[in-house]
Amino acid sequence: MQGTMSTNRRRFLGKGAAATAAVALAAVPAGAADEKPVKKVYYKSGKKPEKTPLFSSVISSGNLVFIAGIGAHFEGDIKAHTKHVLDEVQKALELAGSSMDKVLKCNVYLNDLKDYAGMNEVFLGKFGAEPPVRTTIAAAGGIPGNSLVEIDVIAHL
Repeated sequence: MQGTMSTNRRRFLGKGAAATAAVALAAVPAGAADEKPVKKVYYKSGKKPEKTPLFSSVISSGNLVFIAGIGAHFEGDIKAHTKHVLDEVQKALELAGSSMDKVLKCNVYLNDLKDYAGMNEVFLGKFGAEPPVRTTIAAAGGIPGNSLVEIDVIAHL
C-alpha cells in the first residue's frame, strides 16, 4: 500500500510540475528567452568621451535606468545642495527617457545627519504622489567634493 501511495504521489507531482512549466513557457514570447538586456550608456554631451571615464553617470539596461551619485560642489546650505542635486537627477533621468515619477529606489548620502530635516523639506514631492523607496545615511568621512548631499537612483523607462 505504501508503495502505491508513493507512486501515485510522484505521478501527481510530476504532472503538476509539467503543467506549471508549460504555462510558464507559454507566457514567454518566442525568442524572448534568448534576448539579453542591452546596456546603453548616456553622455551629457551626446557622444562618448575620447578617454575612458572613471565611471558612467547614466546607464540603462532592459527597462531600468541607473543614475550614479550626484552631488553639489559649490558653497551653499543643505537646501540649495538638495535642490541642485534633484534638478540634476531629473535631467539625467530625462536624458535616458525616464522621469522622476518613475524612480523606484533612491539612496541619499548626507555629509551630516543634522541636515536630514532640511534635505527632506526640499525632497518632499519631487518624485510625485508615489515616491520611491529610499535609504538615507550620513556618510562616514563626508561626501566627495565637499557636497552636503549626494543622491543616486534606479528608475524604469
